[in-house]
This record gives sequence, structure tokens and C-alpha cells, in this order.
Amino acid sequence: MKKFLVFVLILSAAGYYFYTRNVPAEDTVRRGARGDGPVAVLVAPSRLLDVPVTLEAVGTIQSLNSVTVRAQIDGKLMKIAFSDGQDVKAGDILALIDPTTAQAAYDQAVAKKAQDQALLSNAKIDLVRYQKLAQTEYGSRQQSDTQQSSVAQLEAQIRADQASIDSYKAQLEFTTVRAPIDGRTGIRNMDQGNIIRSSDANGLVVITQLKPMGLVFGLAQQYLRKVIAANAKQVLSIQVLDADNVGVLDTGTLSVIDNLVDQTTGTVKIKAVFPNVNLQLWPGQFVNVRVLVDTLQQVVTVPTSSVQRGPAGPYVYSIDSENKVSLKLITVGQQDELVSVVNSGLDAGTKVVITGFTRLTDGAKVMPTDAAQPTDVQVAPSRKSREPASEGKRQNRREDNKAKPDTRPSEAVR
Repeated sequence: MKKFLVFVLILSAAGYYFYTRNVPAEDTVRRGARGDGPVAVLVAPSRLLDVPVTLEAVGTIQSLNSVTVRAQIDGKLMKIAFSDGQDVKAGDILALIDPTTAQAAYDQAVAKKAQDQALLSNAKIDLVRYQKLAQTEYGSRQQSDTQQSSVAQLEAQIRADQASIDSYKAQLEFTTVRAPIDGRTGIRNMDQGNIIRSSDANGLVVITQLKPMGLVFGLAQQYLRKVIAANAKQVLSIQVLDADNVGVLDTGTLSVIDNLVDQTTGTVKIKAVFPNVNLQLWPGQFVNVRVLVDTLQQVVTVPTSSVQRGPAGPYVYSIDSENKVSLKLITVGQQDELVSVVNSGLDAGTKVVITGFTRLTDGAKVMPTDAAQPTDVQVAPSRKSREPASEGKRQNRREDNKAKPDTRPSEAVR
């Protein structure tokens, strides 16, 4: 029995010895799982690019011309000669009004003029006769002068008759309703067979010009000097963007800068004109506006997701040939959601970290992976060029939320 107990004790001691020898290896595995090794990061090089300087605003699309078509005389609407939403040219017939009354008034005025012309002819013959009698003293001069006055009155009456004819002729022409401008008709407000009146508030239909199209937007007054200076050099290019601020709906030019600043909002109104060839713009539509005021030539740029901010200011993590990071303080100029211009503190071609900042410290070892970069900086980047940067920022925010505030400088806040 004693031998058996001794054997069990020896066996237990051997098991404990082998267990304690394996503990350091397991700790190493745990440390590796915690990420004490090189940090995996995405990197991108700083580049020399031409960077557009833009101002952004929200504007309203407005038609350059919009007309409510109303009848100029009252009458029965005999015919509608257009369809809702039809493109029309100036002078196209839109509707016909019953011309019976206008035609009768015109014919009456023509007849009245013919009657007065006959009276005038007879009065002129009498005037000649009376003048001859007055010269031979067989007639009085008073009778001659009276006849002269009658002729003048009839001549004036004929001029009045002609004015009436012109007026009734215009009334007759008003029975044909024509398009006053080129544009597109809306939904008509009256159907055939109804009595149409010139006093109708809504009119027959509204015609709106769609090509070209106008845009009015407000710009903060602090940018006014920059816009005026840029527009003095050349006509500024203005882009209309979609709701996602990604796709360009149309590109136009600045037309007018208003002559006063709205004291209530501190903004100045600016009007632009767009060709609207593809009918992407519609009157009353709210759109995002981008104004190109300048272009920075060949400046050092980094992805905006690489720029962090700490107590000492903006900084980036650069990577050397040994895959070690170093914190570099920089000064940032022009910046948008994709690209930041580095005014100082970084040279072109230096690789910088764009994601994976949570466990980074100055001098840390990393495992870098090159990130895809846009081929160029555009005024309105395409959706494809925006996605990598957006994804990088989302990953960066997820990692930053896990970071301890006392381990490194505070993260970037745009």
C-alpha cells in the first residue's frame, strides 16, 4: 500500500512539472491574441496633386422664364391644341376661343368705316361746289367754311373707324391663344367646352422654360471677396450635385452676384445659368451647389482619414523602411472628405497610416498594406473614388471608439 501511495505522489509531481513548463507558451499565445505583435494597418503615400478650392451651398432651381397663359377675351373654349407636358415653341397655337362675337364686331366696324367714307366723298364734292360759288359771289363764304368743317369731321371719323377696326381685329386674333415663349406646358387648368375669361386667376396653362435653367443660392458673406476676385479673372464654373453630393447633375457658369448682403442671414444671393441639356434640373428643385474658385497647383496631399488631431495639433503616422511608424506634426490647409492639403511637416511620397490607429504609438512596429487611391483629385469625385476613403473612415471610427484616452493624443475631429 505504501509503495502505491509513493507511486501516485511521484506521478502527480511529474504531471505538475510538465504543466508548469507549458504555461509560458500559453501566455505567449494569449499575448499574441491580444495583439502585442506588429499592428496591421492600411497605408497610402502622400502625393503632389492639383487640388480644387471649392465652396459649397444649397440652392433652388428656377426657370429663366415662366408664363401663365391667360385668355385676353371672354368666350367659349372651342378647342385645346396641346397636351399636358408638351414642348412648345413661341407662336404655337394652344387653344381656340369661339370667334363669333369678335367677328361680328369686326365686320360692323368695317361697315361703319365704309359708310363714313361714302359720306366723306359726298362732302368733298359739295365743298368744291361751295368754294366755286363763293369765288363768283353766287354763294356765301360761311356756307363754304361750314362744308370745310364737315369734311374735316368725317375725315376724323374715318380715322376713328380705322382704330375701331384695328381694335376688333386684335380681339378677333385673341380668339387664337398662342404660346408666348418656348418651353414645356404644365397640367392645363381648363377643359374644352368651358367658358374662359381673361379674369381667370389660374389661366389656361403655365409654360415653363427648361433650357437653359437658372439657379439661385446663398453664399456666406465671408466668401464674397474670394468669389468676386475669382470671377474677375474668369467666369466661375458652378456644379449642381445630387442629393448624395456625389454625382454631377449639370455644370454651368456664374451669371449675377446680387448687389446687397441679406442682413438677416449674412448671405449674398448668386445666380447661375445651366444648359440643362439632359433635363436633370427642374424648377423648384433643391440642389447641392459647388463653386470652383481656385486650383492649388502641385501641393502635398494625404488622405483625410490619415490626419489625426492631438493637443499639439494635426499629425500623421509615417512609416519608414523598417515598417516602424513615427508621429509627424503637420499643418493642414484645404481639406475635404477625401483629400487634405499638407502645408508643412511632410514630404511627397511619404507613406502614412490611414486606418488602424487604436494601438499605434510613436516607434511601433506595423504590418502595412497599401490602400487603393484615386488616380486624381476631382471637383466632384465619382462614387467609386469615394468608397475606399469612406470605408477607411468607418473602420477608423470603429477602432477609435475602442481606444483609451490616456494612451495617445486625441483622435481627429472633422
